[in-house]
Amino acid sequence: MISVLFAVLTALSNGTASVLQRRAALQVPDSEAMRLSLIGHLLRQKVWLAGIGLVIVAAVCQAVALATGPIAVVQPIFVIELPATLVVAGFVMRVRVERPVWYGVAAVTLGLALGMAAAAPVGGSEGVQGAAWIPALVATGLFEAALISAALGTSGNARAALLGLAAACGYALTAALMKDAMSRLDGEGVTGLVTAWQLYATAAAGVGALFLLQNALQAGSLVAVQPMLTLGDALISITYGVTLFGEELRAGWWLLPQLAGVALIAVGCVVLARSPLATADPAPPRVK
Repeated sequence: MISVLFAVLTALSNGTASVLQRRAALQVPDSEAMRLSLIGHLLRQKVWLAGIGLVIVAAVCQAVALATGPIAVVQPIFVIELPATLVVAGFVMRVRVERPVWYGVAAVTLGLALGMAAAAPVGGSEGVQGAAWIPALVATGLFEAALISAALGTSGNARAALLGLAAACGYALTAALMKDAMSRLDGEGVTGLVTAWQLYATAAAGVGALFLLQNALQAGSLVAVQPMLTLGDALISITYGVTLFGEELRAGWWLLPQLAGVALIAVGCVVLARSPLATADPAPPRVK
């Protein structure tokens, strides 16, 4: 329950941070775009500083969630980040939240609940055993290279979707590395954490994922990016949880409600990504 609580807090903090930073950015003159002076303008705004504070809170909450629960439980909960962002944006920006947005929120929420209840992730170790990271990193690198190569050979929404999936893989890898790094606290304390290569690999993977996401958003519409990003992050994180941490999911006929949950989340993401609120506001500054 602790991991679920902190995962929800992470998603809500990220969503609210996105809205606050967007509101602050609207106060900056267009002439300051792509200039360092832009940061100076933002630093003088309490709303923007509050948004940065919430990003930090989100990072801490995610670390706690991953340290106390299976990655296959924690990461899928982050699919509520988009609905949270749009609902908060409606209230903060004083824009009426249209009925389709609420339908999208309901679809994502019900899909998440159905999928998690059917999968019921259990077990698993706190850290990665032995040299299991080697084949995982090789496979991840090959998968990322294939997605990026395919994206470079196309354009528009096809490129956006492929790069969105590549970004999702990067965020899932970031979460797996963070969980493994946090496991060093139990046995080796703070010294073990700051000397673990996984901690610095977490930062590198996060920066790479953010770069891929920005390119995805530049290449095409949010409708093309968001479902790949949301579902890709959740499903790839579950794969890491099973293969690296030994977590277990229900199989057999339980796969049917799991797939139904995934379908509901996908439909909800498409509905939300088409809303005017999503068009007006950028994607959340994810920390995963």
